[in-house]
Amino acid sequence: MLQRDQLKIAIVGLGYVGLPLAVEFGKTVATVGFDIQQKRIDELRSGQDHTLETSPEELQQASHLSYTTQIDDLQDCNFFIVTVPTPIDQYKQPDLTPLVKASESIGRVLKKGDIVVYESTVYPGATEEVCIPVLEKVSGLTFNQDFYAGYSPERINPGDKEHRVTNILKITSGSTPEIADYVDEVYNLIITAGTHKAPSIKVAEAAKVIENTQRDVNIALINELALIFNKMGIDTEDVLKAAGTKWNFLPFRPGLVGGHCIGVDPYYLTHKAQAIGYHPEIILAGRRLNDSMGAYVVTQLVKGMIKKKIQVEGAKVLVLGLSFKENCPDIRNTRIIDIIHELQEYHIQADVYDPWVDAAEVQHEYGLELTEQPKNHYYDAVVLAVAHHQFKALTRDDIAKMCKANFVLYDLKYVLDKDCVDIRL
Repeated sequence: MLQRDQLKIAIVGLGYVGLPLAVEFGKTVATVGFDIQQKRIDELRSGQDHTLETSPEELQQASHLSYTTQIDDLQDCNFFIVTVPTPIDQYKQPDLTPLVKASESIGRVLKKGDIVVYESTVYPGATEEVCIPVLEKVSGLTFNQDFYAGYSPERINPGDKEHRVTNILKITSGSTPEIADYVDEVYNLIITAGTHKAPSIKVAEAAKVIENTQRDVNIALINELALIFNKMGIDTEDVLKAAGTKWNFLPFRPGLVGGHCIGVDPYYLTHKAQAIGYHPEIILAGRRLNDSMGAYVVTQLVKGMIKKKIQVEGAKVLVLGLSFKENCPDIRNTRIIDIIHELQEYHIQADVYDPWVDAAEVQHEYGLELTEQPKNHYYDAVVLAVAHHQFKALTRDDIAKMCKANFVLYDLKYVLDKDCVDIRL
């Protein structure tokens, strides 16, 4: 195996997952960060990170880290870590295009003795069934003879400044027992929380995909309970607080399930399950329910407006927040967009305000123009959709100043006391 002074790491993909990893390795080990977007490379070279996952100080500390868009600059690297997105397509099927393209790129510079580790979320078997054949075809090398592979699923939580890459326990695996040991050693150079060495790549892949599937199903249960309690005129938060007094009650809350993990990963598992002849019942039911919550929110809002005799068609609604979670600029797979689209179905004008997200990125991804600043005495309703700290600081009086005399306030995130809002999920 390579000695530490011979180790040269390449991180392929410098997004929310890849950059923090590159920075940590780059503090002590020769590391090259590769991304296909020149704009991203220029930004990082200038010492800035628009995702806010790493600070300018942290970027500066990574003195052994360089950045490139040229795959040939990775020719001297011998330990490749792939951290590209694994989204779903419009039919909710896994889109492995970024993973395949990354494998093709690495295949062009792969040498004998090199190791390729994947961190992107996939279904069990994808590394060996999809990625490895691409590496073999492009490089002309033989797997587990000329080069080796591993899988170490990412556990990054965007916007979380407490749980960082170094203090989250890391699952590792390798294509042979010796490679598994080596991959584990490499990650232990930076992971202070320690590692768990899985017995196979497939086990590591499966562990990752069920982490978020479990959360998705649990949230779906709470969402369904919220639908039931709302019909019964019972406040869901009051019920959850009461039930939460039992030591083993799980503290999930209802809401929209978006983001790059929880709203996506279950479809990778169900895709593979169906491919081997099993039709998942609970997982897909949970996905259907969670995907329907945006429409449910708007239905509740419209009913609230009708009760207050507010004209629905042509009404003006302010949506506070677009990112998929609080205090984070990440808009990937945000389900707030479902609310906006549903409002448009009712011919309601939606102004969306989010001080955390990049307006150009929102325009590119969703064709949506953000409001630079909410208007005063203008809105018929407000949906408090994301619990950014700026919004948590608002009082009902603050919100009332943005609205007409008669308005509806819908609090999706339990930011305000229930006596201050008209509707809660």
